[in-house]
Amino acid sequence: MTKTTFKPVVYFKHNCPFCLKVRLYLLEAGMMEAVEIRDFVPGSKQEEDVRAELSPHLAKVSFPAAQLEDGRYIAESDDIIAFLAAKSGRDPAGLPVLGNYIEGALKPMLNLWEENVELKAAAA
Repeated sequence: MTKTTFKPVVYFKHNCPFCLKVRLYLLEAGMMEAVEIRDFVPGSKQEEDVRAELSPHLAKVSFPAAQLEDGRYIAESDDIIAFLAAKSGRDPAGLPVLGNYIEGALKPMLNLWEENVELKAAAA
């Protein structure tokens, strides 16, 4: 009987800026073949299936999410990248495209998201 090596599974929602962050890490670190990627479009049957698959394993299903090891699930882009970086030895700080995305396009998106959360709380 041969033992198979577990391949991490990463779940990406289309048009999700945090999913793009993890995808950029995988691409720039040369790790696309090291993981299984499950993409879905928001509102699709695939999303329903992915949420049903993840809900028993995560307190709150959000994306990106990953099954990093058999039975170990997480749903934070930074935690997913940290795990993959430890596995591959590729430090995210040394990846210029990822760094430019985080400090460039992602930063204003985060600011707008935080502002939206504050406005919703004030309106409630």
